[in-house]
Amino acid sequence: MRTSTRDAFGQALVELGKERPDFVVLDAAVSEPTRTWSFAQRFPDRYFNCGIAEQSLVSIAAGLAASGVPAVAVSFAAFLTTRAFDQMRLLVAQPRLNVTLVGTHGGITVGEDGISAQAVEDLALMCSLPGVGVVVPADAPQTAAALRAALESEGPFYLRCSRYESAADVSGSEPFATGTANVLRPGHDITVVATGTMVEAALEAADVLAGDGIACRVVNVSTLQPIDARTLESAARETGRIVVAEEHLKQGGLASIVARTLATLCPVPMRFVGLEGYTQSAPAAELLAAYGLTADAIVRSARELLH
Repeated sequence: MRTSTRDAFGQALVELGKERPDFVVLDAAVSEPTRTWSFAQRFPDRYFNCGIAEQSLVSIAAGLAASGVPAVAVSFAAFLTTRAFDQMRLLVAQPRLNVTLVGTHGGITVGEDGISAQAVEDLALMCSLPGVGVVVPADAPQTAAALRAALESEGPFYLRCSRYESAADVSGSEPFATGTANVLRPGHDITVVATGTMVEAALEAADVLAGDGIACRVVNVSTLQPIDARTLESAARETGRIVVAEEHLKQGGLASIVARTLATLCPVPMRFVGLEGYTQSAPAAELLAAYGLTADAIVRSARELLH
């Protein structure tokens, strides 16, 4: 079964709404594609359509949170994190308010929507804000658990969801815990560290490498901030080589975080599978193939390190 994490987010939002009457949801006039529409229908008094105005969306969410009402503010990741960055910095991150920022349509897999709607800088932007939890779930269970964790925690969170359909439940995935990476597959020859949509590709790459007798460890980093330095250090020490895979620019996202973390703890040879720049408008699968966000690209990077 395959599904998108934005669909999982919409379903989890309604379920949490049934359990908790204390939080509200705000959307930037994109309730159908962001999947907040079901919550709006079920809880109309707790849903606010702020129009195509992400700055106002975040400002209103911050005001509600400052008044003691936890807020979930939702829009396309590309628009939420760029248009409203000043509001997120000043009104949410600095006062550490209970605002859960949800960016759907993360990465380039929005496909034909074009590069203006492709969020390839969002993780770098959000990880630059101290105290903001940054989470990229790999599957539906992690999405639901991450949303629950965000609402139950003190302080702001950014949750990145995808329109792209991938495995509904990643094989070997452990229960989500903020700040904890999951080792999905053991291995002693090399490690692939991946996040979000690239976790499935990492597992496929591990299968290919296994055919060559290479034991590839796969680590799912669902929380980029705070990073699980202990799991990364263990992978570096025990396998000696690391490939990082993400649907994001190579600078500022997971690649930068892993490299910075291991530079002081355990430097090892690395390769990075990610974007060098902006892409174009095309079907999602074609974009992933054209820009090297695939299992084959991970396998090639791993073989470079091994030979």
